[in-house]
Amino acid sequence: MDLAYIPSPSTGVIHLGPIPLRGYAFCIIIGVFVAVWLGNKRWVARGGTAGTVADIAVWAVPFGLVGGRLYHVITDYQLYFSDGENWVDAFKIWEGGLGIWGAIALGAVGAWIGCRRRGIALPAYADAIAPGIAFAQAIGRWGNWFNQELYGKPTDLPWALKISEGVNREAGLYHPTFLYESLWCVGVGFLVIWADRRFKLGHGRAFALYVAAYCAGRVWTEYLRVDEAHHVLGLRLNVWTAIIVFLLAVVYLVLSARMRPGREEIVEPKKAEKDAKDAKDEKAGDAADAEPEDAAADTDTDTGKSETSEEPDTEKSGNGAGSAAKS
Repeated sequence: MDLAYIPSPSTGVIHLGPIPLRGYAFCIIIGVFVAVWLGNKRWVARGGTAGTVADIAVWAVPFGLVGGRLYHVITDYQLYFSDGENWVDAFKIWEGGLGIWGAIALGAVGAWIGCRRRGIALPAYADAIAPGIAFAQAIGRWGNWFNQELYGKPTDLPWALKISEGVNREAGLYHPTFLYESLWCVGVGFLVIWADRRFKLGHGRAFALYVAAYCAGRVWTEYLRVDEAHHVLGLRLNVWTAIIVFLLAVVYLVLSARMRPGREEIVEPKKAEKDAKDAKDEKAGDAADAEPEDAAADTDTDTGKSETSEEPDTEKSGNGAGSAAKS
């Protein structure tokens, strides 16, 4: 008898009248809002303008969703284009299936477009948004819980995940890999925040740290999974992807630290130019306000001197008159 386990939802969708609220989509949306909110706070702290992160996210998020879906469909094409499968299901993103590798890659393209439109360097933006992406992934993984997917090997641990009978799945208790990865992503987010404050990471190194740390955790969570996947040299494709991306991120960290040490002083050039112009105008205004006061002070001084110089003449005239009277 199983005394403890994590239950799975009986359904991944709740209907409010004719409107379906899907748990998977709900988790993705919440994750995006958290990433933008935290990214905005970090961007403003670096000297940027409030709202810039959201403006660029308008480009990055749609590109990321398309990229994540494309990666999933391409690497798991047999689920949609094999005999007996319906290729239309490839467009049903609400049923799950987003590859983080494709989401980050194509999302970066969208962010690059948004950054160019604002005259901002992509690495600085990536550093600001990095921990938010990790937290967004942590939230998004709970969408897999709603869909009862991406669980691990069978286990009798107290925190085992109970899976019910369904299409392409057998009822039983399994490792909750969605929970493992969610907790790992939370740790990655806090690691990036700490390292960024401690070492003043810049020029994309905070983002590279996030990528390397996430890949390190993805290797072991991917190893536990039992869902269908392509294998290369005995390892799941996503394990190889995580290893390669991890190495690339580490190489970038090392080379970037040598070639461009320190952190960007200005992350939003247009804002810096505007602030400098405003400061110059304010200084000029203060100087203009000070001129009338100086002129008034000079006038008062001259008047004082005139009055002072007249007094001796008056007294002298008086003395003269007195002398004349005495005479």
